[in-house]
Amino acid sequence: MLKAFFKWLMYGVAAIVILTMLASTKILLYKQSDDSGLIQGKQAYLQEISGIGIGPDVAPPNIVFVLYDDLGYGDLGATGARAIDTPNIDQLADAGVQLSQFYSPAPVCTPSRYGFLTGRFAERGALSNVVFPPRHPITLQQKFLGLTTRMPAHEITLAEVLKAAGYRTGMVGKWHLGDYSPSTPNELGFDEFFGSLYSNDMKPFALYRNREISQQSPADQTRLSESYAREVSAFIERHKKEPFFLYLAHNFPHVPLYVRESRLGGSRAGMYGDVIEELDAGVGQLVQNLKQAGVYNNTLIIITSDNGPWFQGSPGDVRGRKSETFEGGMRVPFIVHWPRRIKGGEVFSGMAMGTDLLPTVLDILELPTPEDRILDGKSLLQMLVSGGDSPHDYLYYFSGELMAVRDANYKYMPHRTITHATARGKISIEFPRGPWLFDFRVDGNEAYDASAYAPNEALRLRTIYEQKAREMRENQLGKR
Repeated sequence: MLKAFFKWLMYGVAAIVILTMLASTKILLYKQSDDSGLIQGKQAYLQEISGIGIGPDVAPPNIVFVLYDDLGYGDLGATGARAIDTPNIDQLADAGVQLSQFYSPAPVCTPSRYGFLTGRFAERGALSNVVFPPRHPITLQQKFLGLTTRMPAHEITLAEVLKAAGYRTGMVGKWHLGDYSPSTPNELGFDEFFGSLYSNDMKPFALYRNREISQQSPADQTRLSESYAREVSAFIERHKKEPFFLYLAHNFPHVPLYVRESRLGGSRAGMYGDVIEELDAGVGQLVQNLKQAGVYNNTLIIITSDNGPWFQGSPGDVRGRKSETFEGGMRVPFIVHWPRRIKGGEVFSGMAMGTDLLPTVLDILELPTPEDRILDGKSLLQMLVSGGDSPHDYLYYFSGELMAVRDANYKYMPHRTITHATARGKISIEFPRGPWLFDFRVDGNEAYDASAYAPNEALRLRTIYEQKAREMRENQLGKR
């Protein structure tokens, strides 16, 4: 019997070795491909933009897009924070426009950034997962499964459009859309890049200047916000005499939290508040830089977050946090400031989403939209300028798949699992629940299922949900 045992043991060991070799080979041979038809369409579109240029009657604004990482809706003074002081951001909000029903394109960072930069849901490129450094076990698993590990190069980014239109394009901060060619910042439209390729909790955490490492891992994160502010100032000074697009994508307040020593204990919200108050100081410096450069009045400043708050932070008066498609996971602050064009002091409640950024810029510059692909976003220009209605009849909440749909009054969420754990428990349990209908007119924090008293609305939104889910299955790439 002992002999038979060792025989089967050897068989088992041999099987493990063979399977490991096969898995390793599959990982080593992994290669992500891009759609050749969309690549050709992209090239033709960017050539068209280069040829026609910006509309003849348009005074092209400089564009500064500030994206925070895991900032909650309620973490700013302008949106209700009492423990954190953000006077510089609040001043821009008071002099600009806020949207109280603005949503990130996804409840986690990589697919959200995808949506902001392309105007399309990340599910169009099968990049609904978060990307990790090359040797991370999750990356190896993704490659073994044949999953997408970078933003497809056939996507058209906002930076590429603006570069083709004659803008100088720069990025400072967190990229997190792929760490290898052809999906690095300099290859997807940015003339200049300084920042990190991943979240600040991933290793190795180095800072890059264009394609070369500028600060070896582990980069000093206590000076990270300060370094980014310095890079922003230098970029504006270099390009103040030409139209520029600056994408400032902070790593904070994503954990781990760091702040320079002189700011420790400055807020009433612990380290989290200290970090946000330093971020706010960076906005004050940004405004000062724009004024000193003489370009403040015709600079469009956009401030928002990639998703809701994680371990700390306030989602406001709604349910849910980061990674969830309840409101708190995707409803984020949104502030637009543009003295030359947008009247200030307004808060609009029309629905909007991060995928609307690219279409809005195209509208501002009177540039055409691509003809070969669907843009999931819509222009917000009229709503921002005149307070008009939302351009959306419906908003869709994606997280790998379609998770919910809403209109101006109701939100439908199909059957799904809800995670539960006790306060001392180390294992969570998932319970199947739903479908649900939430009536935002009386229940903005999604506390009660309204299906029983509004069955027709539940059926209507369920039909819209199923239609969208089917469209995504049948035309995932969103080709026209």
